[in-house]
Amino acid sequence: MRSSNPALKKAFSGSYYAEGNDVMTVKGAVDKSFLLILIVFAGAAISWTLITGGLVPAQPLLIGSAIAGFVLAMVTIFKAEIAKYTAPIYAILEGLFLGGLTLYFEMMFSGIAFQAVGLTLGVFISMLVAYKTGVIKATEGFRAGLMAATGAVALVYVISFVMSLFGYQIPYIHESGLIGIGFSVVVVVIAALNLILDFAFIEEGAAMGAPKHMEWYAAFSLLVTLVWLYLEILRLLAKLSSRD
Repeated sequence: MRSSNPALKKAFSGSYYAEGNDVMTVKGAVDKSFLLILIVFAGAAISWTLITGGLVPAQPLLIGSAIAGFVLAMVTIFKAEIAKYTAPIYAILEGLFLGGLTLYFEMMFSGIAFQAVGLTLGVFISMLVAYKTGVIKATEGFRAGLMAATGAVALVYVISFVMSLFGYQIPYIHESGLIGIGFSVVVVVIAALNLILDFAFIEEGAAMGAPKHMEWYAAFSLLVTLVWLYLEILRLLAKLSSRD
């Protein structure tokens, strides 16, 4: 069992299988995923309200929630059994971050928030339908190729971050030219295809009797992918809007 989602990959790599009736189910993972998504929306609404009302400065809220969310995600990845407690907190932190970031883009490009949310939902549903109908199958070759592509994107972002610390950036990919837009499209596709692996991995975990707490962990891992997908769609829309 493999996935390019680091959360799922770490969680199911060891002896995580339960006995008896206290096991993970697909329905349980789905229910908890929807709950976490609702928490993200709540966090985004709070962030949006606080910033627009002038109650909290935008920059400290964005930086603080982003750092706290990243740290909590790392803790959850290595301690799957505490996901029941950390996943909701992670969801609210990501909501605060995404709400503030989306507001920033909305102020520059009116309507981009609705477009980004709608497209993310559309991609999610499309990937779910493609997986359930067998149009896209999580074969070993598919998994290996997608893991390599995801790793390549991660490497590019790490290099870009390190270069930014010294006042440089990788040419073109962050700009609104054809190369930058093309890069964003490719990353959006890679992020979307990661959902296929996550769907398959959740079903496999349930079929093999993973313990009940893995429902929360599976929901958390799906949220990680969805947050990444949303951010990439938001970046792509911003690039396209800046060309108008």
